[in-house]
Amino acid sequence: MNKVPEVLAPAGSLEKLKVAIDYGANAVYLAGQQFGLRSAAENFTYDELKEGVEYAHDRSALVYVVLNGFLHDEDIEKLNDFIQYLEQIKVDAVIVSDLGVVKFVSDNSNLEVHLSTQASCLNSYNAKFWKKLGVTRVVLGREATLSEAKQIKEKTGLEIEMFVHGSMCMAYSGNCVISNFTQGRDSNRGGCAHSCRFEYSLKFEDNIEAKNRYFMSSKDLNGLRVLEQFVEAGIDSIKIEGRMKSELYAGTTSKVYSEALNFYKENGSFLSNDLLKWEEELSKIVHRDYSEASLINKADKSSIFDEREHSKESEYKVVGKIVESIKDQAIVIHVKNAFNIGDQVEIFPPKGEKLILNIDWIKQVDNPLLDRSKPSTLVKLPFLEGELENSLVRMKS
Repeated sequence: MNKVPEVLAPAGSLEKLKVAIDYGANAVYLAGQQFGLRSAAENFTYDELKEGVEYAHDRSALVYVVLNGFLHDEDIEKLNDFIQYLEQIKVDAVIVSDLGVVKFVSDNSNLEVHLSTQASCLNSYNAKFWKKLGVTRVVLGREATLSEAKQIKEKTGLEIEMFVHGSMCMAYSGNCVISNFTQGRDSNRGGCAHSCRFEYSLKFEDNIEAKNRYFMSSKDLNGLRVLEQFVEAGIDSIKIEGRMKSELYAGTTSKVYSEALNFYKENGSFLSNDLLKWEEELSKIVHRDYSEASLINKADKSSIFDEREHSKESEYKVVGKIVESIKDQAIVIHVKNAFNIGDQVEIFPPKGEKLILNIDWIKQVDNPLLDRSKPSTLVKLPFLEGELENSLVRMKS
């Protein structure tokens, strides 16, 4: 049987890194305060980078740092100190899109270099070029199909990484300047405002007007039902988009795809009942209508969000995280969103099935009863049996 790919999850913050790894991700990707494409994410300070790498390595997971912005000379001048620090804390690889940055990193460090999807690598000749420059893994452009990816891997011997889940771009692998024009924010230097997601009105020459339409908003990618074909194609890493998304998103996607691949590794196939279970979990995170995008056939108009198909907003929110289980007495939760006595919540553990908990009482840590919890506090809830520490607690919105 072919080996299964690594599950690579987004880590927009130190807390999301921990959640993704606890919930089964084999690797995470993240950014420092500079040089990445998601400046609005809760990017990592130097101390957080060090703590994140240690947390991951202690749990046999890997950390990749994105340097995938398109840099100018003034940026390059600041890059050396950063890559020296990444090498010092033993980051496992950097993800780079800029040819000059690839050369700079190779000349000034021993860091392993992965080619970003921003470089739009879509064929074996392109991949061979990057291999000569020392790149060890190619994150293919999202326009590549699985069959094309298989050919590229066979012809180059490079590691191949492909997106399996999350938001898609209208532009080739995210090389887009819509935000530059609509918001004055450079899409390729960390300022993407997701302008393609907005509603627009168009006025044609004959004065016919199309109002409030989503002309450029892609559906979200969901590769769960073709996961077996990722394995058969020899894909080394399946990547989940979403560094700016929630802890629930990071945990849910990490758990679903790692569970699915582990099931396949043990059984050699997927069963429809299990796919339905995993699909139900993916329906509980915020998403647009799902699509397989270009994984099997090239994306076409069916991959564009249609205003007649409503966006699938999540019915669930995280209300807390279990920090302690006191045998036969209570579970202690760090509250993130308030809830009341009488509410019903789901315990969503890193391993195993979800558990339903009816909140018959809420107590402060020193035991006074409460009617309602408050965010950023610790509270006790009725005890449930199981290995529940670090479990997310969610409820219907």
